[in-house]
Amino acid sequence: MSLQAISKHIKVLEQAGLITRGREAQWRPARLRVAPLDEANEWIARYRELAQDRFDRLEHEIKRISGNKGEQSHG
Repeated sequence: MSLQAISKHIKVLEQAGLITRGREAQWRPARLRVAPLDEANEWIARYRELAQDRFDRLEHEIKRISGNKGEQSHG
C-alpha cells in the first residue's frame, strides 16, 4: 500500500471521528478514539437482538402454519 493511500485512509478515519491526530516534531501520531466504536457496537447489538427476536417469531409462525397444513390435509 502506498504512503498516499495510507494517508487517504487516515484522513477518512479522522473525518469520521474515529482517530485523532497530533503533532510531535516531524511526526503526526494518530490515536484511536474508542468511544464512537463502542457506541456503534451498542447500536448494532440492540438491532441484532431485535432482528433475532423477529426471526425467532417468524420461524415459530412458519412451523405453526406448516403444522396446521398437515393437520388440515388429513381432515
